[in-house]
Amino acid sequence: MSRTSLVTGAASGIGRATAALLRERGHTVIGADLADADIHADLSTPEGRAELVDRARELTGGRLDAVVSCAGVAHFDPLTVKVNHFGAVATLDGLLPLLTAGTDPRAVVVGSVDSVHPTDPAIVDAALAGDEEAAVAASRAAVERGEGHLLYSSSKAAISRWVRRAAPSGAWAGAGVPLNAVAPGVVVTPLTRPLLDDPEMRGLVERSVPMPLHGHARPEQIAPLIAWLASPENALVTGQVVFVDGGADAVLRGDQVW
Repeated sequence: MSRTSLVTGAASGIGRATAALLRERGHTVIGADLADADIHADLSTPEGRAELVDRARELTGGRLDAVVSCAGVAHFDPLTVKVNHFGAVATLDGLLPLLTAGTDPRAVVVGSVDSVHPTDPAIVDAALAGDEEAAVAASRAAVERGEGHLLYSSSKAAISRWVRRAAPSGAWAGAGVPLNAVAPGVVVTPLTRPLLDDPEMRGLVERSVPMPLHGHARPEQIAPLIAWLASPENALVTGQVVFVDGGADAVLRGDQVW
């Protein structure tokens, strides 16, 4: 059955691989990114988020069957929280009316195993409160005190917790729309390549994200799980953060989460 899906971050990495897989399966895919996509939108800004929703409505006639929120960045800058959390929430909430008009609607957001690493509570709390100004201020403060590395993990922890809260709500589950997240480990993409090409940084990455099963992943290995979560076959899985990380979460947290 042909479906219409929208994928953000579709110009590279996991987003590109997911869009390609869905197209191979005969689906219509609308890609969104800063460039090289059907929709050009900067998800760090309110204007870009509104542009994404408006253009998606125009291109689809007001209905979507699946949304994959994959756009993300990793900088020691508030931009990370603005895109990874607020951009993702705006994408999913903004496109929800199009999903509820679709057939067997599904939504997936790409998180990260980094969400289990230390975070900045001020950033996470502000993000979950929907206070972007406070989250940006907390991000700047973290950078100024030399803890810029906490921005990425905080953004991914916040979006994972948002998924857990939103998925069982009337707006999502009540409307028959499963909402889930995937949490990849280290994936070889343009985002991670500079780190992996530096021997010292590569060692740090491998110590912080140990992946005993097959090591670092390729985007094409993450895409099938996203495609399944976004498919009609997924009738009951919702509110889950599914780790696709080569065993990293199991190594880092063991069985204490149960």
